Formats: sequence, structure tokens, C-alpha cells
Amino acid sequence: MDPDIFALTRGTIPLLVSIPHAGTYIPPALAQRMTPEALQLADVDWHLPQLYDFAAGLGATVLAATHARHVIDLNRPPEDESLYPGQDVTGLLPVDTFRKEPLYRPGEEPDAAETAQRLERYWRPYHAALQAEIERLRAAHGHVLLWDAHSICSVLPRFFEGRLPDLNLGTADGRACAPVVQRAAEAVMQAQDRFTHVSNGRFKGGWITRHYGAPARGVHALQLEICHCTYMDEEAPFGYRPDRAAQLQPLLRQMLDAVVQAMP
Repeated sequence: MDPDIFALTRGTIPLLVSIPHAGTYIPPALAQRMTPEALQLADVDWHLPQLYDFAAGLGATVLAATHARHVIDLNRPPEDESLYPGQDVTGLLPVDTFRKEPLYRPGEEPDAAETAQRLERYWRPYHAALQAEIERLRAAHGHVLLWDAHSICSVLPRFFEGRLPDLNLGTADGRACAPVVQRAAEAVMQAQDRFTHVSNGRFKGGWITRHYGAPARGVHALQLEICHCTYMDEEAPFGYRPDRAAQLQPLLRQMLDAVVQAMP
């Protein structure tokens, strides 16, 4: 039996942490159609629920997907238009890895009907839960901070040159949250010198940040893309590194505290 599509822990403060890409489950029938490179799951946002395990203790609501992004990408629009026109990207139902390796064995790629089925089976329930939690917290507090948590390999020539900064904050070029909220997150990053950082660089925020961020309605959305190397091994089997994570978690906690306090 397939596991639930997501795990939800409801909190009480106006903070919602979304983790759409940390899932590792692929249904067996689908896995049989995939290549060995796909099943290595190198593109997973590994261990983020563990890295953010302090968030629930702060009173945050945490929503984390259980299925791998190879099943469907929850941070892409349902119509599958590109979030970065003119740049190389993966889609709603990816057909290759971040390293351009095919996900499917020859002749096993999904068709339009299967895409529609997966959209209904996996994508819509996650977003229904996300929308419901946003509205629950906004009704209780008048505003809510949506923190979309992501991670990625630090070197991926397909998408960017050289090495990615350790911390990549995205706010859709400032449209997804109030300026004071973005400045609060940036101030925490700027006050330390252990981790490199950038705002609205290669990653400006995916569909979740862009779609739900509506500061005029009291919904402030930020995406943080973290390099794998800051808290885990970047090579298979992609082990969690508590020694590295212990250096990063206090900074993440400070950032979450800061943006919640900064909301207008």
C-alpha cells in the first residue's frame, strides 16, 4: 500500500514550512519503468524534515511530501509552463535527472493521460492541504509566513555555472513577501560568515512561492534553497551529516524567528 501523500504536523504560530521535494517513495509499478539512475534519487531534497525538525517545537505547521519528485513535481504549475523561460528546467513530470540522465526506460515515458492522473492523485491533494493550512493560520492570526524549504547539489552545470551559494533565498524578486520580511531573512544571513548566500539569484522561488505569496492578503512566501553539502554528503548514499547540520540549524532557526517577527 502506498504511504500517505504528505505528512502534516499542525502548529499554532503563523508559520507554515512546506517541504515538497524531500519524499523518496516511488510506487513499485512506476519504479519498474525507471532507470537505475532515476532510482538513485540524487535529485531529492534529502533529509529536510530532519534538518527542520526544530520547527514544530517553535509552533510551526510543517507539511512534507512523502513521494519523490520523479512521481510529480509539486513545485511546478499544473499547466507545466516554465518558471524560468529560456533556461533549461525540469517539468511537472520530469523525464530526466538534473544531470540529463533519462528517468524512464525506452518506451516507458508517461503520456498525457498519465500526467493528468498523477496531477489528481498526488499534486492536487498536497496543494489542497497547503491552501487549507494557509487559510487556517491566516484566519487565526491575520497573516501567515510560508517558508518553502528546498535543497540541491552544490554543483549542477545543467542549471548554473560553478558552485551555488550555500543559501539561496527566493521571493519572486520581492513580489512574494513584504520587503521588511525579505530584509529580515537577509539580515540574519548577512550577520554570519560561515555560509555564502544570495537573494533572488539562480533560484527566485518556484511555483509555491510565486502562487501563494500574496503580501497584500497577509500571505508572505519565501523559498530557501540550501546546498546539500552544508548538512549532508552529496554523493550516494547521501548520508545526513549531524556535524554539518549542527552548524546550519541555528541559522535556520534565527531566520524563521526573524521573518515571523517581521511580518507587518
